Amino acid sequence: MSEDFKIEIVNPEKSFLSREDVIEVVLPAFEGEMGILKDHISIISFLKPGIITVYSKSGEEKFFVEDGIVEFKNNNLSVLTSSIFNLKDVNKDKIQNLIKITEDETNKSSISDQAKFLADQKIQVLRSIN
Repeated sequence: MSEDFKIEIVNPEKSFLSREDVIEVVLPAFEGEMGILKDHISIISFLKPGIITVYSKSGEEKFFVEDGIVEFKNNNLSVLTSSIFNLKDVNKDKIQNLIKITEDETNKSSISDQAKFLADQKIQVLRSIN
């Protein structure tokens, strides 16, 4: 019996990733890191800034995601996000630039507590990548 399922990650520009040979996905949900395997119960959750790790028969891929919604139903995992990039396609300069921009956002006096929390999460994850 097959142990794989389908994932589709979509951002505003395009269908970012579509695979049918996924064995496990680890997501940065607000509830904590969440692992999805075949036949997981149906779930809908929100993503916080973090790393999505996709384990498939062809290897492991890691993606940085800023936000999003995840739904798992009938062995199909859908991730809708406004911002995502593959970690293998990014250099240290881009990460440093993202950290600087996010730090500048956190220093604004008009930032809400929720936006500050998410920005701090983003900075922490970006620093761990770098």
